[in-house]
Amino acid sequence: MIVVDTSVFVDYFNGEINSETDTLDAILGNQLIVVGDLIAMELLQGFRESKDLNRVLSLFNDLEKREMITFDWAIKYAEMYRYLRSKGITIRKSIDTIIAGYCIIHNLPLLQRDRDFQPYQKYLGLNLL
Repeated sequence: MIVVDTSVFVDYFNGEINSETDTLDAILGNQLIVVGDLIAMELLQGFRESKDLNRVLSLFNDLEKREMITFDWAIKYAEMYRYLRSKGITIRKSIDTIIAGYCIIHNLPLLQRDRDFQPYQKYLGLNLL
C-alpha cells in the first residue's frame, strides 16, 4: 500500500510529467493506493468543472479510502509537529502533518512532491517515495 499526496495527484491530473506522476501512473491498477479523506478534500476542492471532478471521483472508486484523523491520532500528530518545532522546523500546513503522521503511524510509504514532508523523513522516519 502506498499513500499518494495531493501534490502528486494535482500534477497527474494537470498532465505534468515528472518522476512522481510517472510512478503514480505505473502503480495505478498494480498496487493498492491509499487516498486519505483530507487528501481527497484538498484535491476535489480545486476542480472547477464537473466533468473533471467526476473523472477524479471515478478514479477514487478503485483506491483504498481512509480516514486520516481521530482524536487519539490528532494527539500523536501534534506531538510530531511539536517535536519538529523543537528542532526549529515549522511545517506550513496542518494537513501535511496529518498525512505524514498517518503514514508514520501505519508504516506506509508516501508518494509526494512537497518539501514539508522532508523533516518527517529526516527526524521521524517517514518513508518518502
